Amino acid sequence: LLAEELFKIEQYAEMVLYYQRLDSISSDFLFKKYDLYDIVKQALKKHAIFFINSRLSLDLQEFSRIVVTDEKWLQFVIGQLLSNAIKYTPSGGISIRLGSTPAAARLIIEDTGIGIKPEDLPRIFERGFTGYNGRLDKKSTGIGLYLCKKILDKLSHTIEVTSEYGKGTTVAISFNLTKM
Repeated sequence: LLAEELFKIEQYAEMVLYYQRLDSISSDFLFKKYDLYDIVKQALKKHAIFFINSRLSLDLQEFSRIVVTDEKWLQFVIGQLLSNAIKYTPSGGISIRLGSTPAAARLIIEDTGIGIKPEDLPRIFERGFTGYNGRLDKKSTGIGLYLCKKILDKLSHTIEVTSEYGKGTTVAISFNLTKM
């Protein structure tokens, strides 16, 4: 439990630092070809204690996909998305898979959590917006998804969120494959 609390403090500190650097992150980018599966595994390893303590199942479908991105910044985004999925999934599980078209690869993170109310969905990427679930949780900052969207925009990746309240949320990050 102490390790979990320490990790949360570390995560909030990291979020503040990433938020502070948001305007100048382009100068920190190191675009290279990376195996997306390796980046996902690194983010999962960092969040392993939460999966264990929450007793959530994890369905990680193995895949191999090379994408052009910045590993550090993408790992931060995936970590934020995993953190949200874990926080808002009291039981059930989280699945991670790859969906592809000829022009794009889509990393899909799906949970069986509480979902997002339809009226909150259009505003989830607004800075400081916590929505119904965030107000209920009282620990939400409204910064996580805002940062994810801003970072992914700067990386030229896209993010799409669909959700059914009471049934879960699906987040898809798309990577353009035509620019490789």
